[in-house]
Amino acid sequence: MRDVAHEAGVSVTTVSQALNSPEGSRVSETTREHVKDVAARLGYRANTSARALRTRRTDTIALVGRDLVTTEFLGGLIRGAQEEVRRHGGILIVADTGDDGEGVVRTLRDHQVDGVILGAFYHQQIDVPAALEGLPTVVVNAFTQDPDSSWVVPDEVRGGRDAAEVLLAARHRRVAMIGNRDDIPAAHGRRQGFEARCREAGVEPVVIEIEPTAEAARIATTGLFTGPDRPTGLFAFNDAMAIGVYFAASALGLRIPEDLSVVGFDAMRLIDVSLSPVLTSVALPHAEMAAWAVERLYEVMTPGGHERRHERLVGRVVEGASVAAPARA
Repeated sequence: MRDVAHEAGVSVTTVSQALNSPEGSRVSETTREHVKDVAARLGYRANTSARALRTRRTDTIALVGRDLVTTEFLGGLIRGAQEEVRRHGGILIVADTGDDGEGVVRTLRDHQVDGVILGAFYHQQIDVPAALEGLPTVVVNAFTQDPDSSWVVPDEVRGGRDAAEVLLAARHRRVAMIGNRDDIPAAHGRRQGFEARCREAGVEPVVIEIEPTAEAARIATTGLFTGPDRPTGLFAFNDAMAIGVYFAASALGLRIPEDLSVVGFDAMRLIDVSLSPVLTSVALPHAEMAAWAVERLYEVMTPGGHERRHERLVGRVVEGASVAAPARA
C-alpha cells in the first residue's frame, strides 16, 4: 500500500479509503480512480486475512445443496453464482451436502463464510437447516416456508405458456403434451401454462401424464401417434422425454418437423444437439436465478437489508430445428 501511495502521490490513508470506500470517506472520485489505476498497474492486492480481521467479513459465499456438483444439468446455477460473487469481489465455495447437510453447514460456519446460497436439484419445497440460523441465507431453485428466507424459482407456468406459443405460432391446431405424473411444482406449472395458452387460442390440447423417462414417453407417444387425430405438434415435459418422442416418431415413419413438431424443456444441450433435427427447448433460468440469489444475499448481508423477497424468473426458448408449420396448414 505504501508503494501505491508513493506512486500515486497521495497518503497511505488516502489509498486505503480509495480502495475500500469506507463509510464517510471524503476521497474524490477522480482521486479514487487514479489510485485504482496505479494499484492495478503495480499489481497491488489487498491482504484478505487482514481485511477479514478488520471488517469481520471473509468475502466468501457458499453455494450449498445436494447433488449440485455431480449434475451437468446444474452447471448454469454454479456459473451464475460464481460470476455474480466475483463481480462483488468475493469467492464462491461450492459444497455438495450428500446426506450430511447439517455437518457441511457447520464446517462452513467454522470457516466463517459470510453467507450461504442454499440450492436444490429441482424446483421443490425445502426446509432451511437449523445449522443456518443466524447466517445470511437465500434459497435458489426451491422455496421454503421459513418466514425469514428469500427464495427464487423458475416460472414454470410461463415456461409452459412459452412452449405452447412456439407450436401455436407455427400454426398447429392439433397439439399434445406428454407431462410428468409426479406431484411437483414443475409438473403442475408447465401443464397449467401450456393448457391455458392453448385454450386462449381456441385449441384444446391432449395431455398425457406419465413417468418422466424416455422409454415411458416412447410408449405413450406410439399410442398417441397411431390413434385418431394424430397431433401435429407436441410438448414434452423435459428433454429426456423428448428423446422417447423422437424414437416413437422414427419407428412410425413420421418426420420431424415435417410431420411432427416437438418442443422440449430444460434446454440440456448435451441432449438437444444430439437429436436430429436439433430440439427446440425451453431453458430453465439457472444462471439468472443464481445471480439473483447472490445479489439478494449481498443485500441481506448489508445492515438494514433483511426484507424477505420471493421471485419467479422466466427462461428463454432455445430454438433448434424441430418445429415447422404442419404439412396441411
